[in-house]
Amino acid sequence: MKFLGNVLAVIVGLIVFTGLSLMILFGIIGIIAASSEKDVKLDEPTLLHLNLNGRLLVERTSDDDFNFGAFGDPFGNQLNAGLVNLKKAIAEAKTNENIKGIYLNTGLIMAGQANLLELREALIDFKESGKFILAYDEAYGEGGYFLASVADEIYLNPLGGIDFNGFSSETIFLKGFFEKVGIKPEIFRVGEFKSAVEPFILDKMSPENRLQTEFFLNDINALAVKQIADSRGMSFDSLMKINSKMLVRKPKDAVAYGLATELLYEDQVHAKLREKLGLGEDDDIPTINASDLGSMAKSKNITSSNRIAVIVAEGEIVDGDVEGVISSEKFAKEIRKARKDDAIKAIVLRVNSPGGSILASEVIWREMVEAKKAKPVIVSMGEVAASGGYYISAPADTIVAQPNTITGSIGIFGMWFNVQELLNDKLGITTDVVSTGELSDFMNAGRPLTEVERTIIQSGVEDGYETFITRVAEGRGMHPDSVKKIASGRVWTGSQAKERGLVDVLGGLDTAIEIAAAKIEAGDDYRVVYYPEQKPWFEEFMSSMTDQVKVKVLQAQLGEHYPMYQKIDRIKRYQGVQVRMPQEIVIK
Repeated sequence: MKFLGNVLAVIVGLIVFTGLSLMILFGIIGIIAASSEKDVKLDEPTLLHLNLNGRLLVERTSDDDFNFGAFGDPFGNQLNAGLVNLKKAIAEAKTNENIKGIYLNTGLIMAGQANLLELREALIDFKESGKFILAYDEAYGEGGYFLASVADEIYLNPLGGIDFNGFSSETIFLKGFFEKVGIKPEIFRVGEFKSAVEPFILDKMSPENRLQTEFFLNDINALAVKQIADSRGMSFDSLMKINSKMLVRKPKDAVAYGLATELLYEDQVHAKLREKLGLGEDDDIPTINASDLGSMAKSKNITSSNRIAVIVAEGEIVDGDVEGVISSEKFAKEIRKARKDDAIKAIVLRVNSPGGSILASEVIWREMVEAKKAKPVIVSMGEVAASGGYYISAPADTIVAQPNTITGSIGIFGMWFNVQELLNDKLGITTDVVSTGELSDFMNAGRPLTEVERTIIQSGVEDGYETFITRVAEGRGMHPDSVKKIASGRVWTGSQAKERGLVDVLGGLDTAIEIAAAKIEAGDDYRVVYYPEQKPWFEEFMSSMTDQVKVKVLQAQLGEHYPMYQKIDRIKRYQGVQVRMPQEIVIK
């Protein structure tokens, strides 16, 4: 027993020591992160180095975001890059006389098409300064090349590659799994295109879902090809042929077809950068990252009495007060705060959401309506603003979206799972119920639904759909029947939505801010403030590290089954009637 006690004491000591070591390490990292806020000065010709390879492009990151550089996060966390932060740095680089150009690494960036387009437009605007952009990577994904194509020179590793073969969207179907384990989904929906429920009841896409997916996917791909063709000085038709037939199959094909300038190794690319800066072959290349350069940018009109609040709403729409998503309590409070603040003259809601709870959407919608009574309200749609994301956007004075934003999906569904077979036949578990009324055990998952219950649920879903239609009709100044013709849960791109009256203006966040400034007749005399307030980098880092540990453990345990687990786990958030995307659209 004494030996066992000693062993336990050693184990406890190791745990304590490890915990203390981690705390000290995190403290050091926090100090390093804080020190990154020091003044940054440029006193020699310098390059803005945008290393986005492998990063996830999100709406924004903390202003004190720590840069791990080329080594990556030592703890294995996903590194993010903030769109707002990057645009701020690029704008500063355009006017800063010591910034001579941009060195761009975008290879395997992870991002949605609309946010990529917005970042690409910022890079195109930078080129108007007459400064250069040089891009290099060992391998390019579709999104990475879409960004790199704006560069004056594009270099590719001699053994690298460019993924340029169009877009695809794949859906995981769980019908067979549910049949094996004894779960029977019951679906309630309105709209033939509202296919968010299809993965639970089908083993492949319905004809309606395939039709709408092909329609918006082809539109997004055509836009990307057109943008690249314009930047590379190629004809759209010839580049579309290269794209559709995947003619770039080897590195040399990229040069032969005009997608890359030359095949070079990184040291050879660095030699070209030295030449552009007038440096010797052994000189270090002066570079600055986006975080440091962004910290040099002076806030516009910091003392202006005209403030425009940009409220960033990113993620699923859920009830209550939850971090990392669009929670009804939190975002209603943010909109209310901006409405009541006399210094805030206009509100821009930046929406990047596939939707979620209809109740949470209604709560946020109400605050948007009240805000509109007090001051101009503009919506800027990011990568996706569909279903519930469109619901909360509908009251705005003006809706702005990128041509390749995914939007619409005006539809509704409810879902319930009968687990009687799983409990009784698979697990040997039975239940018995005593009720005081006919519907006291309403929607008991241990038995099939009764016809009365089905009627009640379907009626609620249909009422919710009519409410959704009414919200859109009132917000857009349309007749409900006109809305229904373009609703039924159908997804549109931003340009398709504009043709159908669901979007007013094509453009990005800057366009929405300019519209807000014009509505308050501020001219150039306004200041932009962002909400919700960002957590310090260290807090976000600690939170994300905890989440990453959980994910890595699950991935190790489940292996190739992890994506299916994610799908099933997400069902837990499908409580109540949902206004959600027809499917989880991942374009690759």
